Amino acid sequence: MGSQVRTGYQPPADSELVSLPASPEPLTLKASETAVIVVDMQNAYATEGGYVDIAGFDVSGAAAAVAQTKKVLDAARAAGIAVIFFQNGWDKDYLEAGTPGSPNWHKSNALKTMRARPELAGTLLAKGTWDYAIVDELVPQPGDVVIPKTRYSGFFNTNIDSVLRARGIRTLVFVGVATNVCVESSLRDAFHLEYFGVVLKDATHHLGPAFIQEASLYNIEKFFGWVSTVADFCGAVSQTPPANN
Repeated sequence: MGSQVRTGYQPPADSELVSLPASPEPLTLKASETAVIVVDMQNAYATEGGYVDIAGFDVSGAAAAVAQTKKVLDAARAAGIAVIFFQNGWDKDYLEAGTPGSPNWHKSNALKTMRARPELAGTLLAKGTWDYAIVDELVPQPGDVVIPKTRYSGFFNTNIDSVLRARGIRTLVFVGVATNVCVESSLRDAFHLEYFGVVLKDATHHLGPAFIQEASLYNIEKFFGWVSTVADFCGAVSQTPPANN
């Protein structure tokens, strides 16, 4: 059934198939073959006092993305769509973060911030800390899947591909933080593994100046996937039969 999830393809009648308005063209979804991927909706990235805020990035737009993501997850669960959380961070000793021989050691703003401010060591993106935790508004529910990751892309060195293929999932709906870093990185890797990726632009937040968000959405729309909105997603999946029917 995965081959039915194509633009321009006319599948046989199926009550679970819906059309998602998107750019550059609508995308056909089947609830049982779709997952919502929640990227790094953690205190570190979306809450004042978290790592991103401490590192000097503007997190003021994250609250709106969290609220919009809540709508997406409610609609997805009602439609029987899988919900998968990526949770970014490392062990308390940061062994998983890499050594100076790793580009991550040099480019991670969390690691750079802690080297500049040693008193923060062990508090930013360390597993088990408030910073690492998923925001209260989006706490995973029974049946959701949480996949820890140690790099930008959720497809790097995790079991996500196995989890998706075991469920027959072909279409991934991305929400979360940051559009231009972990969301885009994960969607790009999904593209190369033959998944159909769509980002809901109003359920994401970026790191950096405003044009970064538009640049990432342009890149995704033109080369790696599709771009849609929360309202269009919720409207589309509301047409599927209720879950467990």
